[in-house]
Amino acid sequence: MGAFGSYLAERIVIFIATVLISVTVVFFVPRLVPGDPLGALLSNIAAAGGGGSSSQALQEEYRERFGLDKSVGEQYLVYLGDLAQGDLGYSIANFPSRVSTLLGNAIPWTIGLLSVTTLISWLLGSLLGAVVGWSGRRARFLQALVPVALLLYTTPYYILAIILVYLLAFQWAIFPLSGAYPAGTDPELSLGFIGEVIRYGTLPALSIVLVSLGWWFLSMRSLIISEQGQDYILWAEAKGLSRRRIFWTYAFRNALLPQTTGLALSLGHIVGGALITEVIFAYPGLGFLIYNSIRGLDFPVIQGSILLLVASVAVVNFALDLAYPLIDPRIRAARS
Repeated sequence: MGAFGSYLAERIVIFIATVLISVTVVFFVPRLVPGDPLGALLSNIAAAGGGGSSSQALQEEYRERFGLDKSVGEQYLVYLGDLAQGDLGYSIANFPSRVSTLLGNAIPWTIGLLSVTTLISWLLGSLLGAVVGWSGRRARFLQALVPVALLLYTTPYYILAIILVYLLAFQWAIFPLSGAYPAGTDPELSLGFIGEVIRYGTLPALSIVLVSLGWWFLSMRSLIISEQGQDYILWAEAKGLSRRRIFWTYAFRNALLPQTTGLALSLGHIVGGALITEVIFAYPGLGFLIYNSIRGLDFPVIQGSILLLVASVAVVNFALDLAYPLIDPRIRAARS
């Protein structure tokens, strides 16, 4: 087995171990929370006209249906068996909806919102931060962006989101207060509906872009400043290369490597990063689904949602580990 084969095998083992440990943690942690996951479901059934005499029998029937009558160890083995077959089970709070159906309905909203906002903030923040870091004192007017970026970075998502809601949705009524499209509208692939989705998604997207932009800006600025003192930069200047060529060919390219790693991790964490934003705007994404599932102790949905989040992070890290030797020649040289 060659050097790359050993490297690949090592990464595969790490990937499998990460997923197995995460599956175990995701299963046991929600069950440590006090409360009855069937409480809300049975209360809704009773409110809809369920008879009191049959409530005990109904509760036992649902416990058996969801496997809650078994020991935690038996539930875990059943969960692993179902998971191996790709079965995430049924939602307790939204029975008889399957977990896969709920995830399938929520995922497109989160991916559409977070992937676009993450890429926009990463591109703008990296470019602006690199230019400001490279220009230094030669462009004082650009340095005014530093305190602005610092303010954006230190502002929590939910604070900025609340400010945007108050100003642009409540005070001036430019954008809708919440939701992803008008109530009573059936989702369809049409220009009118897409326009409404963009209009409803502007505020949550803006809150994410502004805060993320501050972080990418400050991070790239620091990386570029640290690159300026490297020997290869001094060597390029001694050769008489123009500052623009040194910046784009050497400094920016090297500083972009850790930024690319940060981007990959951000794409893997897009669900967790949007949870508060989606709750504030009642945006029907995966973060909002996780929030409602935790409130209702909906074990199957919690397990499926968090497992999806962990798997996405693990896959991104695995792909990044495989791509890094192609991006950075130093890693190829170390493995040869």
